[in-house]
Amino acid sequence: MKLLYEIIPLGDSAISIQFGNEISKEANEQVHLAARKLKAAPFPGMIDIVPAFHTLTLHYNPTAINSADPFQKVCNEVANRLHAEVTNYSTHVPERLIKIPVCYEEEFAPDLAEVAKTNQLTKDEVIAIHSSKTYNVYFIGFAPGFPFLGGMDKRISTPRKNTPRTGIPAGSVGIAGSQTGIYPIDTPGGWQLIGRSPLPLFLPQAEVPSLLRAGDLVKFVPISRQSFENWEESAWASK
Repeated sequence: MKLLYEIIPLGDSAISIQFGNEISKEANEQVHLAARKLKAAPFPGMIDIVPAFHTLTLHYNPTAINSADPFQKVCNEVANRLHAEVTNYSTHVPERLIKIPVCYEEEFAPDLAEVAKTNQLTKDEVIAIHSSKTYNVYFIGFAPGFPFLGGMDKRISTPRKNTPRTGIPAGSVGIAGSQTGIYPIDTPGGWQLIGRSPLPLFLPQAEVPSLLRAGDLVKFVPISRQSFENWEESAWASK
């Protein structure tokens, strides 16, 4: 198997390596496989690589590229590293399953009723559907530690809010279109909020600040209001 991609210039100091046009686990696995291959063999002038759903952005310093045509030189460098056959495609980073407790009680889920109404479901049905799936972490972005998750059931897809909130508490679980995610820090946002987790997702002082990483699997586990309170108390007591 070979990685199939297209390279598009982004100004004079970056390129977008595109693996198709659709969001899928297969395309995202190719993105991260390519990222690992490039990280393992950086070329002179390469600055950074940023994975997304089905694209990989590569930043480079054109003045450090020894060529009259830096863009073409970078394309050649990328091709040299990605052209090899992938004989064992399953050699991606081992998946971790992270179980995340979520309280779907009304005080933590101001938009749960709206999500249910939009999809002609009951609130309990939305909770059951949302917590029944295992989600793929496609990439981390938007805010520190914010996971973009793939694999949500289309039966609970709901548009973003017309007017974003100026403040959303850390741990809030939301839906935007066909995606679901978790706000790891207090931040403005426009996702439909359906629950909240007491589990810290981002600890800036930790050696590895973000709990989740691209390639992880996530499973939401419903908990009661009392369990949410007890979780917070135990977390505080352990500090």
